[in-house]
Formats: sequence, C-alpha cells, structure tokens
Amino acid sequence: MYGMLLESVQHFVQLEYGEFVWRQALLTTGCKNTVFNTHQLYPDSLIPDLAAALSAITGKPFDEFMIFFGRCFVRFFSNFGYDELIKATGRYFCDFLHSVDNIHLQMRFTYRKMKSPSMQLTEVDENGAVLVYRSTRTGFSKYLRGQLLEIAKQLYGMDVSIKVLESQNDTPGGTSGPISIQGGLKTVIVKYRLDFDNREYMQRRVHIKAHPSQLQLTPVNSMLLLDLFPFALILNEEMKITAVGEKLIESWMLNNVNRSPLELIGAKVTEHFKLRRPSGITFTWENIKRLQTVLFEIQLLKGSSAKGSKDPAKAVDPKSVTTQVDTSSSTEDASKIMTSIPRRGSQGLRSILLKGEMRYIKDINSLVFLCSPLINNLEELREMGLYLNDLNPHGLSREMVFSGFSHYSRLDLMCEREEQRAEELETSLALADSWKRQGDELLYSMIPRSIAERLREGQNPHETCQSFEEVTVLFAEVQETITGDDSIKYAMTTVNTLNAAFSAFDELIHSPMAYKVETVGKVYMAVSGAPDINPFHAQHMADLALDMLQSIRQLNLPGVGVKIGFHSGSIVAGIVGLKVPRYCLFGDTVNTASRMESSGETDCIQVSGYTAQKLKKLGYALAYRGKVAVKGKGDMETFWLQGPAVKKK
Repeated sequence: MYGMLLESVQHFVQLEYGEFVWRQALLTTGCKNTVFNTHQLYPDSLIPDLAAALSAITGKPFDEFMIFFGRCFVRFFSNFGYDELIKATGRYFCDFLHSVDNIHLQMRFTYRKMKSPSMQLTEVDENGAVLVYRSTRTGFSKYLRGQLLEIAKQLYGMDVSIKVLESQNDTPGGTSGPISIQGGLKTVIVKYRLDFDNREYMQRRVHIKAHPSQLQLTPVNSMLLLDLFPFALILNEEMKITAVGEKLIESWMLNNVNRSPLELIGAKVTEHFKLRRPSGITFTWENIKRLQTVLFEIQLLKGSSAKGSKDPAKAVDPKSVTTQVDTSSSTEDASKIMTSIPRRGSQGLRSILLKGEMRYIKDINSLVFLCSPLINNLEELREMGLYLNDLNPHGLSREMVFSGFSHYSRLDLMCEREEQRAEELETSLALADSWKRQGDELLYSMIPRSIAERLREGQNPHETCQSFEEVTVLFAEVQETITGDDSIKYAMTTVNTLNAAFSAFDELIHSPMAYKVETVGKVYMAVSGAPDINPFHAQHMADLALDMLQSIRQLNLPGVGVKIGFHSGSIVAGIVGLKVPRYCLFGDTVNTASRMESSGETDCIQVSGYTAQKLKKLGYALAYRGKVAVKGKGDMETFWLQGPAVKKK
C-alpha cells in the first residue's frame, strides 16, 4: 500500500490518542518508520497490525479501529484535493458509488502500483443500495466501511447505516486472500446493504421520463452507430457478437492472420475478448447490464489466445449470419464492411485494450460497447498497427495521442526524478532515525531513560526532583602507585588508565540493578535503588563492587588498584543544569559513602556498619575492621567486604 494511507493513520492517531500511544503502537508492531512517504510502498499488513496494537493498548475493539482508519483516510485526502474529485462524480451519493471504479482507474496514473479493489452497485432503491466489494486482500472490509461512512457524512451531508449481507474469503486481520486449489489468491467478496435517503436520486436518475420530442425521433440505422464508434461491439442476451465496428474488425484481422473476420459474428464475446476491468466479475448479460456507468476495459485476444479457432475454409457464410440489429440493418451491409477491409500487419503486434461504457439499448434489446483504444502515445499506436485516422472521429482520442507523445518523455523524466527523490528521502529518513538513536543513546548516558521520557513529554526539569527512602551509593577511586618525571607523559598514561578502568566498570552496570551517576577525576560513582526503585539495592551494589575489584585485577595494569566504599540510606535526586544536564544525588548518604571510599585501602571494599548488617543476612563474607573516624560523623564501625553471598544448599 502507498504511504498516504499510513500518513492518515499516523496523523489522526497522534491527534486523538497522543504521541505516546502512537509510539507504543509502532513499538508493538515492530515498525521502524517514524515518518511515512506519500508515494512510497509499504507492507499491506501494517494497517491491520496497527489496528491490533492500538486495540491491545486502548482496550477498544479491532474492528472499531479499522473503521476509524477508513474515516481518517477520507479526512486526510482532502489535503490533496481528492474530495473535489469525489464531489465532481455527481450530485448524489449514488453517483459516487457508481463511479468508485472509475476513480480508481484514474488514480492509477498517479499511483502506478496501486492494487485497488473493485466495487459495483447491484441494486438501487429509494432507501439505499447494495454494493459488492471485491479484492485480493482480506481484512479491509471494515476499512472500506469507515471510508463510506465518512464520505457520506463529510461530502454529501447524509447518515448511512451499513450492514454485511454476504461475505466470502474475508479473514479478519488478514492482508492476503486465501490460496485456491488451482493456484493464485481467492477473491474476497463482501456484499453490503447501504441504507440512506435515496429518493431524490431515484426521481432524477431512474424514474425520469423521456421528453415528448425525443419520442418523435425517427429510427437510426445501427450501422451509423458503428460508423461513429468504429471500435464498438453489439452483444445480444446470449453475450454473442451481433455487430462489430469497422476498425475493430481490422484490428482483429491484424491479430488473427489467416482467419475469416466472419468468425466474430455469432461468436461468444469471451472467445475473442478478455474482460480486464472491472475485475472479479463474470462476463454475463445481467452483470454487464447492471454496470452501465462503470468504465470497462476489454482486451482483444490474439489468434493463439482466442478460443474456438476455425479453419478459414470453413468460415460461416455471411448470408447465414444474423447481423441485423434493427429494421434498417442487413447482413449485406456487414459483409461488405468485412470483405472490403485490406489485410495488413503481422502477429507481432501489441494487444489492443479497449476502454469505454456498456450501454443497454432497449429498442434492439442489446448491449453496445462504446469504446476507444487505450493508447498513450504514437509509439503505442504504431505497435498496435493503427493510424490516427483509425481512431474515433469525435472526442479527444487523437488529441490525447499527440499530447501523450509530446509529454511522454517529460512525464517519464519527472517520474524518474520523483522516484529518485523518494529514494533520497527514504535514505535521509533512515539517517535521521540513526542520528536520533545516537542522540537518544547520548542523552541516556547523561540522564536516566525514565527521566528523559518525562522531559520529552513536556515535564519541567524542576519537577524531576524525587526523594528515595533507601538506596545504596558506591564510590570507586582508581589508585596509581607509579609516577614519572615527565608530567605530560604521566598525564597521558593516567588518562589511558582511567579510560580502561572506567570502561570496564561501565560494562558491569546493568539497569535497573545499578545506575552510573558520574565520574569526577579518578572517582567513579554509582547508585542502586534510584532512579528505578530496587528493593535489592544493597545486594546488587555488593555484587557490583566485587565485580569492579575483579575487573581491575583482570586488566593487569602495573601499579594500578582501586579503593571502593558504599553506604545505604535515603537521598534526594534530580536533574541539575541546562547546558550539560546531569542526574545528581544529594544527602548525608552520599557523603557517608564517599567517606567509606576515601578512608578505605587499595584493592579493598569498605562498607558501613548499617549496610554490613543487611549483607550479613544475605550471606556475604564480611570482616570487621573496627571504628573509623569519619568527617562530620565521628567514629563509625566499618567492615571489609571479602566475598559474595554463599548459596544455601
């Protein structure tokens, strides 16, 4: 699907549910895109996946979100002027429903890879209509429902109620139809009943009576119709061809060398033509008669593809073929047209695609396909073996071919540039996502993730200040016993040593068990129990201290050791500063923990008596050091932490 559908979903979900809910939905679906490009293709599964994610987050039903997404798309495409396109289809909602396939047909020029569904009205009355929806994608029937409800409300000012009458192969939440036994996807078919006030449409469009002056018109020879539309077809109730336009006969002959054109008359239309659009319907009298306002695309089959090929020697006698479609037509007229056409061309020609409307003419009880070849430029005209004077003398067929020729190269260049820009934009978005991730990592290295998310949501930095009843604060100071005469060389050695030691310590920090607060000079500071509350803060900090001591030994740096000390108690923490904001800790606990480190010994871990009591209960190996004079606290009993907790058998 194109990005415009996802853009509409993103815009209105953020508007009605907030940025946080949208980010949670993207995270749940595993979608890495934070911005969608209008003309970029994305997986069909994204729409139902996002609906399922939002349903799980908000508790609302999945179908409700699919309907909501359909409504969002209608609101969103007004920014591109497509609401004016819909309004231009007709005065009434029923006019729009008749024209949905035609709109999709025109949209293919802008969105060339669009896989549009097919929709036709099968019944129309004063209380509404019956709409048949066909698609190769499942799970989007509720999405269509939302679109119809919003179009009726916003563009036609009417309320519509929709219910499903029949449904085939429509799997809720799916994106591709089930596989048929013969291969390929089964078509999803859903029949809707749309109830709305349709009285004015019926009065103006269906129950309208012919003006008396029209009833006085004299009969017109059907051959005049074929002169005006040289590519026209006339079909009877059995869907057999009763008359063919001169240029269509000539095109048939170009694609069916050594076959008589009289084979067309009386043959089933499906033997020589393939219905390309509308898709999903069978070529029957009733189906075609119901779809008189829909644009049809019919492909002329080549000789190798046509069914029921006959030997030209056994061709049907022109006199025995009925081509009379009114009282003034005759088989002789038709046979003269067919036999007077010169043969030219070869089997290597491009297949002709005819586009037009199927009209029912009551006087002759026939369907007339009023069409023109679908040709974009002079090159395609040549590939089909046609000339400009072969095209309809009326309308804009010839002008469109000339216009297509003059603008084709320019349009092609513009499309290439747009595709290149789309690729560049996609690359830029990927780089932006990469830079954002790097920025996030840098931010999270300065302040805790939970605090950063609160600041992103607009919380004042002063409001991040928080008190913690009990945490454990650790200080570790790298000790160097080797000095040198060269102060610059010694300083560089110190920097390398600290980088190696602190990097090793960083690898030991795992949230939420511990958080690195800062490094000041040769001192490394960490805390457990803040900003994420952790009831096992003393245990986790003891394990971290032992691992730090072991990591310094494993580095095997000559003359390098570490003094470690920690203490447990209450603190206050919050963000300080604007230029380089830091998450700082305050309180007597921080000072006491610092004294445990400064009064300790190299390659030893000193803990306060209060923290030691907690660790003893957990089975850690501790040795009583005695009383130590602590500035501002007096004498304090301290302990050496000598080993991890012993697991009980």
